[in-house]
Amino acid sequence: MTRTPLRWATTLLATATLAVLGLANPAQAATVSQPLRTMVANLPVASEIRTGYNRDLFPHWVDADGDGCNTRYEVLIAEATTNPSVGSGCTLSGGRWFSYYDGAYWTNPSDLDIDHMVALAEAWDSGARSWTTSRRQSYANDMGDVRALVAVTDNVNQSKGDQDPASWVPTREVCRYIGEWVAVKTRWRLTVDTAEKNALTSRAASCSNITLTVTHAF
Repeated sequence: MTRTPLRWATTLLATATLAVLGLANPAQAATVSQPLRTMVANLPVASEIRTGYNRDLFPHWVDADGDGCNTRYEVLIAEATTNPSVGSGCTLSGGRWFSYYDGAYWTNPSDLDIDHMVALAEAWDSGARSWTTSRRQSYANDMGDVRALVAVTDNVNQSKGDQDPASWVPTREVCRYIGEWVAVKTRWRLTVDTAEKNALTSRAASCSNITLTVTHAF
């Protein structure tokens, strides 16, 4: 079974994945390109509401294209720095991965978690509580933007939990992380709370003001 290992190569599957997951027609989706600090400034501020949250309300790690590999494994395959062999039941062997949060390399897939850049609970707090289950499934398995899901060292992901950048950022590549966080929040039209907005503004001021291009998911 031959798979493309490069992270950016997931965009080749974006159109098919969007259709399977029931996202908006890409032809109708709005694309925005803005400098990082502008995109931060444009994030709407609202209070977070955790009431009613349950992780099961975001069906995740689905096999959207029916190839025997669920979203977790699709991300592992896409992000591998050394292409793994894909066996029965989507078992992976011989691959190598880099976790940019902590600069660690791994060869055992079980040492990696797939991090939702904006955690499911944070998404709920920021607007996903009003979505349909189908839309929450689309969010939880978003292969349409390479910034949405990232393979990282498992215990680092666990230390992050559902925290936003007001209380947690990785030890490495903080500016990349901030840009990806802002892109995902923008893509899914999610809000930020005041502490989060302040933290993003402060962090972005110390980063290169690169232009981010984001296609809205709906």
